Amino acid sequence: MAQTKADRQAAAKKGAATRKRNQARARAQSSGKKAASTRQARGAAKSAGKSASETKRAAKSAVSGAKSAAGSAAGAAKQAGKSAASRAGAARGR
Repeated sequence: MAQTKADRQAAAKKGAATRKRNQARARAQSSGKKAASTRQARGAAKSAGKSASETKRAAKSAVSGAKSAAGSAAGAAKQAGKSAASRAGAARGR
C-alpha cells in the first residue's frame, strides 16, 4: 500500500521530534559531566589550599602535621585527576 502525502508528513514530524529530543538529551548529559568536572576541580583546588596551610603547620609540629599535609596533598591530586577525567569524557561526547 502506497504512502499518502499525509503519512509522509506525519512520519517526518515524528522523526524531527525524535531528533530534537535526542539533541536535548545529549546536551543535558554533556552539561552534567561538565558540572561534575567543575565541582571536582573546585574540590581539588580547595584541598590543595588546605594542604599548603597544613604544610605550614607541619613545620611547627613535626610528624603528625607532615602526615596530615601529605594526606591532603594526595587527596588534592586524586580530585584533580578525577576532574580531568570527567572533563575529557565530556569533551569526547560520552
